[in-house]
Amino acid sequence: MFDRRTLLAAAGAMTATPALAQTTDPRLGERAMGRDDAPMTVIEFFSLTCSHCGSFHRDTWPQVKSQLVDTGRVRMVWRDFPLDQVALRAAAVARSFPAERYEPFLSALFSTQDRWAFARGVDHKAEIGKIAALAGMAPAAFEAAWADDDLARAILAQRQQAEREFNIQATPSFVFGRRLVSGAIAFDRFAREAQTP
Repeated sequence: MFDRRTLLAAAGAMTATPALAQTTDPRLGERAMGRDDAPMTVIEFFSLTCSHCGSFHRDTWPQVKSQLVDTGRVRMVWRDFPLDQVALRAAAVARSFPAERYEPFLSALFSTQDRWAFARGVDHKAEIGKIAALAGMAPAAFEAAWADDDLARAILAQRQQAEREFNIQATPSFVFGRRLVSGAIAFDRFAREAQTP
């Protein structure tokens, strides 16, 4: 694993090519679930290698989805906030799936996080590649997504924008309207925050 300084230094060391943030690359588009006219939009900032993010997605997200998103009360928006190089490359792979397959792939990664993110001596890339293959991504597409420095740089630029705009300092962090709540909150707290304008 790499720390935050290493991650940000790596962003500057990537080869100098045109940034995707300035293009209309569909991989950088919003990833969301729920009705556009839902009374509350919640933005989650997460890292795929964050154990607290994994806990939220395994323990709380299914209930949020069934009781708040599927019923039209909440629109959930996901924003990458990678904490290390493994999370950054995994985010690039996730964003390379079609938008409708993004959330199922995130759920697959979070449900197997102990196997690919935290196991000692694990080959992170190989384990994520296996999950991507099970989700329907061809090996060549996986290799291209993993190695795409332009996409990685654009994801880091979006992370830096989130730090400036919302003062994100931890993952997961949720923005309910304009109100920031950090931590792997339980469903009851999530539902209360989602009702408050």
